[in-house]
Amino acid sequence: MAMERALSEREEGYRPPDVRRDEAGALVRTVLGDVAPEELGVCDAHDHLFIRSPVLPGQELDDAGAALAELNAFAALGGKTVVQWTPWGMGPRTEELPGLSRRSGVHLVGATGMHQAKHYARDEPAGGRDDLAELFVHELTGARVKAGLIKVAGAYHRLDDHARHVMAAAAEAHHVTDAPIGVHLEAGTAAMDVLDLLCGTHGVSPRRVILGHLHRFPDTRMHRAVAEAGAFLAFDGPSRAHHATDWRLLDGIESLADAGHAAQILLGADTVTAAARSGADGPGMPFLLTGLRPRIERELGAALADAIFIRNPARAFAARWRP
Repeated sequence: MAMERALSEREEGYRPPDVRRDEAGALVRTVLGDVAPEELGVCDAHDHLFIRSPVLPGQELDDAGAALAELNAFAALGGKTVVQWTPWGMGPRTEELPGLSRRSGVHLVGATGMHQAKHYARDEPAGGRDDLAELFVHELTGARVKAGLIKVAGAYHRLDDHARHVMAAAAEAHHVTDAPIGVHLEAGTAAMDVLDLLCGTHGVSPRRVILGHLHRFPDTRMHRAVAEAGAFLAFDGPSRAHHATDWRLLDGIESLADAGHAAQILLGADTVTAAARSGADGPGMPFLLTGLRPRIERELGAALADAIFIRNPARAFAARWRP
């Protein structure tokens, strides 16, 4: 009875933001065109359909049939939107995303941007390019299949020169387009360094920044500090390749919700290898809805689950797009 009473009090105290009020005129840029935020429905806020990297030989996600099967499995459980965080140069196979979206009925949001330098072949210019901002803006506004997110990445407990160069370009592209910026935090670290650079130095609003992988560094004090700064927090749920702190995931969510930051939490499966898909050794995208959502509803409340999977992504990925 005490648990039921606590959950009831949490739900009564939580009032989700009004998307129409906070994001009036904002749209989410999908691979099939811009849609109203409320059309996203249940969202996997951080995942990959295709990805390749020289540091992950033989583990590429490059099977379009398997990608479609994963989307179909997610859709069969009520999933409506998947955000692919695979950036430029890592095999996002952007041209195939519209067909996958049509065939599965799932909205897809693609990414531009750039990951850590190690994920690019030595003969590619990678972060040394002087035209990164122009590249990002083109992929957001001028490409045939447009991206809806700028992906960048920090280093372990620091920002190296590559990260600073890419984040400066991402901030410039954001100011031109209003695109949200998603950040890979290496092992969940350097979150405040990222906000200091993007928001303090380059003037990006914290509410336009989505910090990924924070639960891999389960410091709830740090999580609350990031949330108090105004950023969104994208947890993975779980990523098979980074499972050491999965058991702390709900603790992190509960800590943020109890501190008044329920409106800033996102969840994604972050599937980065073929073996992690539900059609292989799992758990893949479906686990978000078969495993995590029921637990959140049962232990933390249905209102919080709806916020994490529906209301928060609608705000995080919406932008007042500029040409």
